[in-house]
Amino acid sequence: MPILAWIVVGIVGGLIGSLIVNRSGQGLIGDLVLGVIGAIVGGWIFNLFGRSGVTGINLYSVLVSAAGAIVVLIAYHSLPRARAGA
Repeated sequence: MPILAWIVVGIVGGLIGSLIVNRSGQGLIGDLVLGVIGAIVGGWIFNLFGRSGVTGINLYSVLVSAAGAIVVLIAYHSLPRARAGA
């Protein structure tokens, strides 16, 4: 799939995943990165279950990307944070 398609699907999927988990977006760059990583993770997870991953610019690919973004966000928020001054 061309890089432009990954970017479009990544922005939309990352925004949807971010809105579901955080109730607010991470910003354009954050949503883009999250969505592209989510598309990769979502495609990998869907392939584990015998389904196809991201297939182009379509609703199914956006849903795969959003599902992956949700998984990435939940994993990211579960990591312990270093506290300032601690």
